[in-house]
Formats: sequence, structure tokens, C-alpha cells
Amino acid sequence: MGTPITATTPWATAEDWEACRALHRRFGTTYYFSTRLFPRAVRPRVHALYGFVRVPDEWVDHASPLRANAAEKLAAYRRETIEGFRGQRPNEPVLRAFLDVARECGMTPSEPLLFLDAMESDLTVTRYRTYADLERYMRGSASAVGLMLCDIMGVQRTAAITEGAMALGEAMQLTNFLRDVGEDLGRGRIYLPLEDMDRFGVTVEDLINRRKSPEFIELMDFEIRRARKLYEVADRSIPELPRAMQRPVRLSRVLYSRILNRIESSGYDVFHHRARTSSTEKLTAAVGVLISRK
Repeated sequence: MGTPITATTPWATAEDWEACRALHRRFGTTYYFSTRLFPRAVRPRVHALYGFVRVPDEWVDHASPLRANAAEKLAAYRRETIEGFRGQRPNEPVLRAFLDVARECGMTPSEPLLFLDAMESDLTVTRYRTYADLERYMRGSASAVGLMLCDIMGVQRTAAITEGAMALGEAMQLTNFLRDVGEDLGRGRIYLPLEDMDRFGVTVEDLINRRKSPEFIELMDFEIRRARKLYEVADRSIPELPRAMQRPVRLSRVLYSRILNRIESSGYDVFHHRARTSSTEKLTAAVGVLISRK
């Protein structure tokens, strides 16, 4: 599991915490909205986690043509993360906030470093032969984030909660991949497993040419069903969370899964439109979660 942070003096400044919150509000609108249902003391921790994952994600997504520069930034970020867990104050603002949170929660380096492994792979891996290959990537890019969130919430990782957190992270990541097929093509990446594309008769050229063929729709429908099954696995564990943590997690799950509905209602046009939930839909979902007895 690694060695916990040993430093005792907080590193983050008020500006560092605000930087994390601003990143969350700007880039993670659904997550940011759901975070407002967490107890007040937990919200800054969630912002710090988002900041930790967003900064390297931005470097990777905007790497071309500066891929070498992104690799250097990621390497430095990794070093600062490792050294931070050993007690050395980081230079990166979001890392100062995140590592303060990690210390408070007793988090170890294993999951943060798995996440950074996934970010580094995005610089060189642009295709996934099988869903099992994609799952290995999502273990770092998504499931690790779910497990870090458990630490931040102060949740004991039972077998059920661990399974649910990992499934929810994977479901949300897969939802992202389905929503962002067009955007990812612009980055030279395809996250739809090639074996699934072969199964439904969809070629890489079809995607590059943005052909919304009957075969592509069948492929998307298959992946959407796969994502919904993952959400169902996650649903079984949400009642195991402390009551104060259930509502924000459930709201995030409800809103994110509705992106799949938007993909369907758009006729699976993920090449020209970005499926998203509206402000009204967010508010309606929040009211539904708040009045729910679950």
C-alpha cells in the first residue's frame, strides 16, 4: 500500500484551495454540482481530489504537438507526488491541497500513482484491442479515483464498497468515452474496444469519417448497456455508505448516467454534439435525490 505522509504542518494556502475549487467548477460541472450535497467539511477535500486529477488530464488532452513537454510535466508531477508522500512540500498548488487531504485521510500513494500511470499511457496508447485492455486503463484513470474518494469521505473500504466505487468510476469513465468519441478522434484516440468494433462491423475509417451507420448505432447501444450494468453494480453499494455521503454520490451517479440517455435521444450523434444534462435537469435530479428515502 505504500507509506503515508509523515509531515504534520499543512502545506496548502487559501489560494491553493481556491485553485482546486475553480478547476472543479470550470471543468467538472456535474461533479461540482453534486459535491455541494457533501457536508461542508468534505467539499474542499473533493475539490482537491478533482484538482489533483484534472491538472495532468489537461496536460495529456492538450499534449499534441507538445507531447514531450507533457511527458516532462507528468514526470515532474509524479516526482512531486511521491516526494510529497515522503514529507516534502510540493511546488504545484493542487498537489499541496491534495496531499494535505491525503495526510488527513490516511491515504497512501498507491491509488494516486495508478491514476498517474493511466495519464502517462495516454501519451503513447491510442487504441485498445479488447475491453479487458480498456478495463486495465480504467483501473487507473477512473476506479482509482473512486477509491480515493472513499478515503476522502472517511469510508471503510469493505468488499462491497470497493466493488461499488470501482464500478461507478468505470461506468462514468465509459460514459465519458461514449460521449466524447468525436473529441477523442481529434486527439488521435479511440477508446471503443477494437474487438467490439469488429463484432459490429465498424472500422477505424468509419469513425474517422464520422459515419453514423446502423452498425455504429448497434455498437453504441451495446456499450451503453455495458455502462448501465456497471451503474447497477454501483447502486448496490451506495446504501452501504454513511448517510451523509449517499446523496452526493447518488446524485452524481444519476446525472452522469443520464448522459447515456442524451446520447440515445440525439440519435447517437457523438460526432457533432456533446451530450450533457441541462441546469434544469440537474436541479430536478437534486430535488429527487433530496426527497428520496433511499
